[in-house]
Amino acid sequence: MGSSHPAILVVGLGNPILGDDGAGWRVAEWIHQRLEAPEAGEAAIPAEAIEVDCLSLGGLSLMERLVGYRRVIIVDAVNSGSRPIGSLVVARLEELPAYTSSHTASAHDTSLLNALQVGRLMGADLPDEIMVVGIESPFVYDFTEKLSAPVTAAIPQAGEEAWMIMRRWVQES
Repeated sequence: MGSSHPAILVVGLGNPILGDDGAGWRVAEWIHQRLEAPEAGEAAIPAEAIEVDCLSLGGLSLMERLVGYRRVIIVDAVNSGSRPIGSLVVARLEELPAYTSSHTASAHDTSLLNALQVGRLMGADLPDEIMVVGIESPFVYDFTEKLSAPVTAAIPQAGEEAWMIMRRWVQES
């Protein structure tokens, strides 16, 4: 990995004009603000250790964005249909089902897990660890910039989950 960017990338994934699908972006914004102004008494995470980005890409395009990072946190809305709206899922990417992302640019795209496998076979420098912080919601296709009340309430919780993962990774390095 070159020195052009940090070892950790946080990706808020989704589309901010499709209702709860914008949750990932809101959490990424929450994290960015906390990086700039840590809570009172909290040791700051060095800015050079973390990069925060908001993307609407999935599959192959998302895999390409992850090249060069050692660890990645992806924050996104998830629709398993098995949990209450606003509940959190925190897991390693490989522990989750390999759905084709709803954020793909093409019907010919693939899941992130498949894209990572292809990238590794091609020699891409991809992350050793990818964590997902998901917020449950079926409301990811409504044309609105507003989040549902349960998802809005979950933004700080999802941010805290991502923050704890980031802090652990920074301490380990």
